[in-house]
Amino acid sequence: MGRLRLQSSINAIEEEPEDCEATSSNKTALGCMINSEIGAVLAVMRRNVRWGGRYVSGDDQLEHSLIQALKTLRRQIFSWQNEWHSVNPSLYLQPFLEVIRSDETGAPITGVALSSIHKILTLDVLDVNTVNVEDAMHLVVDAVTSCRFEVTDPASEEIVLTKILQVLLACMKSKASVMLSNQHVCTIVNTCFRIVHQAGTKGELLQRIARHTMHELVRCIFSHLPDVDNTEQSLVKGGSSINNETTGLDTDYSFSGKSGNGGGTSEYDGQLSSGVFNSASSGLINGVMDESNAGTDNGKDAVPYDLHLMTEPYGVPCMVEIFHFLCSLLNVVEHTGMGLRANSITFDEDVPLFALGLINSAIELGGPAMRHHPRLLSLIQDELFRNLMQFGLSASPLILSMVCSIVLNLYQHLRTELKLQLEAFFSCVILRLAQSRYGASYQQQEVAMEALVDFCRQKTFMVEMYANLDCDITCGNVFEDLANLLSKSAFPVNCPLSSMHILALDGLIAVIQGMAERIGNGSVGSESRPVNLEEYTPFWMVKCENYGDPDHWVPFVRRRKYIKRRLMIGADHFNRDPKKGLEFLQGTHLLPEKLDPQSVACFFRYTAGLDKNLVGDFLGNHDEFCVQVLHEFAGTFDFQDMNLDTALRLFLETFRLPGESQKIQRVLEAFSGRYYEQSPQILANKDAALLLSYSLIMLNTDQHNVQVKKKMTEEDFIRNNRHINGGNDLPREFLSELYYSICKNEIRTTPEQGAGFAEMTPSRWIDLMHKSKKTSPYVVSDSRAYLDHDMFAIMSGPTIAAISVVFDHAEYEDVYQTCIDGFLAVAKISACHHLEDVLDDLVVSLCKFTTLLNPSSVEEPVLAFGDDAKARMATVTVFTIANRYGDFIRTGWRNILDCILRLHKLGLLPARVASDAADDSEMSSDPGHGKPLTNSLSSAHMQSIGTPRRSSGLMGRFSQLLSLDTEEPRSQPTEQQLAAHQRTLQTIQKCHIDSIFTESKFLQADSLLQLARALIWAAGRPQKGNTSPEDEDTAVFCLELLIAITLNNRDRIGLLWQGVYEHIASIVQSTVVASALVEKAVFGLLRICQRLLPYKENLADELLRSLQLVLKLDARVADQYCEQITQEVSRLVKANATHIRSPMGWRTIGSLLSITARHPDASESGFDALSFIMSDGAHLSPANFVLSVDAARQFAESRVGQTDRSVHAVDLMAGSVACLVRWARDAREAMAEADAAKLCEDIGKDMWMKLVQSLRKVCLDQREEVRNHALLSLQMCLTGVDEICLPIGLWPTCFEGVIFTMLDDLAEIAQGNPQTQKEYRNIEGTLVLALKLLAKVFLHLLQELSQLSSFCKLWRNVIGRMEKYMKLKGVLVPTSTLGGDNVWEQTWLHVNKIFPSLQSEVFPNQDSEVLQSNQTDAGETASAQNE
Repeated sequence: MGRLRLQSSINAIEEEPEDCEATSSNKTALGCMINSEIGAVLAVMRRNVRWGGRYVSGDDQLEHSLIQALKTLRRQIFSWQNEWHSVNPSLYLQPFLEVIRSDETGAPITGVALSSIHKILTLDVLDVNTVNVEDAMHLVVDAVTSCRFEVTDPASEEIVLTKILQVLLACMKSKASVMLSNQHVCTIVNTCFRIVHQAGTKGELLQRIARHTMHELVRCIFSHLPDVDNTEQSLVKGGSSINNETTGLDTDYSFSGKSGNGGGTSEYDGQLSSGVFNSASSGLINGVMDESNAGTDNGKDAVPYDLHLMTEPYGVPCMVEIFHFLCSLLNVVEHTGMGLRANSITFDEDVPLFALGLINSAIELGGPAMRHHPRLLSLIQDELFRNLMQFGLSASPLILSMVCSIVLNLYQHLRTELKLQLEAFFSCVILRLAQSRYGASYQQQEVAMEALVDFCRQKTFMVEMYANLDCDITCGNVFEDLANLLSKSAFPVNCPLSSMHILALDGLIAVIQGMAERIGNGSVGSESRPVNLEEYTPFWMVKCENYGDPDHWVPFVRRRKYIKRRLMIGADHFNRDPKKGLEFLQGTHLLPEKLDPQSVACFFRYTAGLDKNLVGDFLGNHDEFCVQVLHEFAGTFDFQDMNLDTALRLFLETFRLPGESQKIQRVLEAFSGRYYEQSPQILANKDAALLLSYSLIMLNTDQHNVQVKKKMTEEDFIRNNRHINGGNDLPREFLSELYYSICKNEIRTTPEQGAGFAEMTPSRWIDLMHKSKKTSPYVVSDSRAYLDHDMFAIMSGPTIAAISVVFDHAEYEDVYQTCIDGFLAVAKISACHHLEDVLDDLVVSLCKFTTLLNPSSVEEPVLAFGDDAKARMATVTVFTIANRYGDFIRTGWRNILDCILRLHKLGLLPARVASDAADDSEMSSDPGHGKPLTNSLSSAHMQSIGTPRRSSGLMGRFSQLLSLDTEEPRSQPTEQQLAAHQRTLQTIQKCHIDSIFTESKFLQADSLLQLARALIWAAGRPQKGNTSPEDEDTAVFCLELLIAITLNNRDRIGLLWQGVYEHIASIVQSTVVASALVEKAVFGLLRICQRLLPYKENLADELLRSLQLVLKLDARVADQYCEQITQEVSRLVKANATHIRSPMGWRTIGSLLSITARHPDASESGFDALSFIMSDGAHLSPANFVLSVDAARQFAESRVGQTDRSVHAVDLMAGSVACLVRWARDAREAMAEADAAKLCEDIGKDMWMKLVQSLRKVCLDQREEVRNHALLSLQMCLTGVDEICLPIGLWPTCFEGVIFTMLDDLAEIAQGNPQTQKEYRNIEGTLVLALKLLAKVFLHLLQELSQLSSFCKLWRNVIGRMEKYMKLKGVLVPTSTLGGDNVWEQTWLHVNKIFPSLQSEVFPNQDSEVLQSNQTDAGETASAQNE
């Protein structure tokens, strides 16, 4: 029944059984209390002469009935045997109530009786279980609200009125109050309001008490709304205002009194007072209701409840009536001619404030329960909000503040039901007042801004504004407007920073921090998927399946926002060229390929920003399609139950009415048809609507055109419109209302072009109420970041700018901190939503505030930095952002590095930032690869090579300040200077700058690449010639950092390598003198290779190829660093020999080692590395064999160092043949015969031949020991390769290219001049060894060589050289298989020249003649050949 549930009150009683038991059982105590109250009343009555003596009014009554009733109660009170709750309360209340109701009692007596009733009510004697409690409560209310008394003096009158208020409030707070009817609750409120009204002429105290009581009553009543059943009786048709009923239920609800006039006999019967009350209450309320009826749907909302419901226990009906009454108090102000002179209340800001305070209390306590009661909700949606819109523009900051508080409460509790009302409030009140251009005072602006900031502090406010309004094509961009307002209001333009700027900043940062807090709650990133319209669908009919499910409404609102943006772009095109605008929308699938009237009409109707002149021209065009669009356009309006002038205003607001009469006629015909279709109540047909519309347009022109001197009168207007309603006249009242409406409020036929924020007019409010019934449901957002990406993208730029400007202008640390909080929140959001550009902008902005990028104009920048709190906070923030959100910084790294370099130049960086960055990763190298080699390039070595800095880290800089032993005497630093330095040091420590580089391995790829590029950029391009020490120091430092991040990101070396290599290459190739920079470049490159080769075998070739840069060093530079380079190469080889597998990589290593062979300082390290590779063939491979042999040859030939090293080099070469044998053996075992043979052939041609060729060259060495050792090693390499199975055809090449060439060269040296022989000591002995080598190798291979077709030629070359260089002995055998008689003869021809008797000694038994003839033939043959 829409009443209070009694069970809650009963439960409350049962929960306190002890109190109930004490109250009900202690009968004696209660009896004594009532007895004492009776005594008090009687005592006061006896003081009055009238009541003091015997009262004789008749023969049968000795005492007045009032005294008699009290005495009777006194006799009975102690004789009652039952429990108090079983005693009818009327028995002990009635005597007191009669005293209160009597008009014969004076104010003191009435006051004591009221106190007695108040005491009984506050002691909880009455509760819902008491007998007849309902009648008793009604008796109390009826008696107190009809209280009468004689007024003896103003003070006593005020006391009585105060006690009346106390008793009525006690009634509502009593446990038995649930038994009060709706009627009685309304009566209590009405009576209290009348006292409030009357108190205006009384004392200040009564005024305050009366208002406080009214507040308490409203709070008490509406606090029960959540406990009321959600059912409600159907409304009664017809009837007048319930406020009339309330005051009419007891027409004597007026306070009267008698006051002494002269001797005190004249009676003041209260009639005047009653009249005043009637004008103040019922008259006031009736006027309000009449206005309300005129303005709201013909008075639908004013339909009262029937009398039966009003007598039910109180619930929703009385709350509706009270709330309606409170709203009606606001209507009074609209009509200053309502007889305010007759009222004592001053209607300036007093009554509105009072009413708004009561309404706020009701909403605070009723809260969300109001949505369940349609009549309450309807009052809030329409009447209350309409009044709030008007009072929101009040000049009184107090009223505005209260209005904003009410709207905030409504937002909290009922926002889902107030979508369009909230939009109107922000657009027409907050956004208008918060900007000075609309004429608002500073106080109004400040209150509006405070209210807006309060809204911004509600975590979901901006999200819901964006989702519900900005993403709705029929609503304005409230979120965007509010965000822009906050940003602009935070900007101090040509003025110092004020509280308004800080207030706007608070609001802006509240919005940003709300977004930042939502980041951890999920659904981040999903909103960044782009929206595309692939086919045409009517944009005004896009629906959402489920507004409560984020999976549905999030894509839906994003799609709507996309459509809205596209429509805005289309509007822009349309304003320039209507045809191209429509074509653009067709191209984006917002209009169909073949235009239809409905889609174009909806584009005109729902798109903001259109040129209304162009729309009017289009709609008024005579073209058939345009006429169809016009009628469809008119069909989009809802004129249901709307006055004609209101409908016409709304229609003409959407475009500019064309000037030509034909166009006007077409437009008005479309309007009239639509209006008659929806509101035909009075009009007979649409022609009547058309004629009347024309008439209104003419009247509007007549009344509001300054050129019209003689204005149309009401009678003229009525006369002009005779017989237009189907031949009949329209009602005179109807026409008069239209006439005055037009006269008071012009119909603007040239509407504003959407600039600024429109004022809320009555017609717009009516339209808003119509729209609110059809608008899409309100989307309630939770704490997840569904739309934050889109919102932040809109507001990020202005937000960063606003915070930056405030930060720049601020002078107090609390404002600094607020800005810093904002910066960090912006950074967090930008990173989370992958808005890299925004983060870069933020970094750029912040870096400006560090003062580190400013040209240093101060003598001691470190002290200046320490004294500048803003700069220190900005610096810490920059590096906090770099450490936390470095993944999403791109171009901002350049600015951050500029700051780092500045700190470096000032000596404020922690010592060895870059070295630490690299060392950390080195310490944690993978144990699976064995113990890492000593880091030769990082610690002491790098420090010794590097250019010393002017200061060494923080403490070095600090000690400079304290040092006193300089050339010039320096004064002792002051305490302020020491404190500034200390602050500077602490700031730098908080920055954790080294973490940027040590943690770079966790940076995303794009960010890492940008960081590396920034380092390269900051280092500057190396230039040939001298550079300033400062520039070089910067370049060295940047290179250190670059190497550090390269080493820290070995898993992503491919990403960085190209840039790092090119930077180092540019340094190496442009350097002509030794410097710290080139040193850092060269050794950094070696260090990178050392560290990365074990992990990046796929990049081994590229890494090693980079070492060729070392070969390109200028000769002077290379010479200076050769020893250290060789040491590093040696370590590189020893650590990574197993990881270098390609010939390309080994070629670089070989080249580097070969160069060192002739360098006095570097050769030892180089040979050490070569020995590591070649000893026992441990690290020889087909990839590096030839290169190693060649390097070993160069070491063998080198005269640098001891001869033993050259001999050792020859041994390494000779020992390498074992590897060839092993590889051939392994191949035969593991491969097919053909493949193995092919491999052996390759080994012979490519490796073995290179080996023996190299040894041949060493055999020509000037040092006897070396060349003889080389000969022996060559012999071993030639005779010890049987297992390789070299192809037989390779040997002639070997003899020709190696053995014969070596013999010829040695012979040439032996036959040379004395000087040459002196250099080649004992060359003959070497020649003998060479001949022995020839003989041994030939004999060793004789069997295989004899199979060759070219054996004869080979043999002739062998025997010819033996003939030439020595006498031979014991080399021939008698065989006929050596190639026939010719070879035999040729052989003996040479032999006889060397050793004539050899033949007879070898073949003694042969026939001498045969031998002789053979010799002769041989001689002839030889002669012939010689000839």
